[in-house]
Amino acid sequence: MNTIFQYGIILGILLIISLIVIKLMKRDFSVEANKLINYLGGKDNIINAECNMSRFKVILKDVSLVDKDSIQKLGAKGIVEIDNQLKIIFGKDARQLKKYIDDLL
Repeated sequence: MNTIFQYGIILGILLIISLIVIKLMKRDFSVEANKLINYLGGKDNIINAECNMSRFKVILKDVSLVDKDSIQKLGAKGIVEIDNQLKIIFGKDARQLKKYIDDLL
């Protein structure tokens, strides 16, 4: 009986540790959205933002204000610049980032 009780305690501790690890691994998209807005030159530099599957398309007033290296470090798999717009490939996270950015703009 004592052994079953010990296994129960060990199982409970492992469950708590697993939940903590999952919580820590979740990305905080609101923080990343704020960073992305700053890397795009701020709220005033963004004219329009759209999301198409894995791509995040942004039309900007001044593309020279963009910090592309920081956007890449944020998790972008690629950035394409065409005139005053950027197409940023974020993969499956693009839609969630777009949702948070819409709330901030």
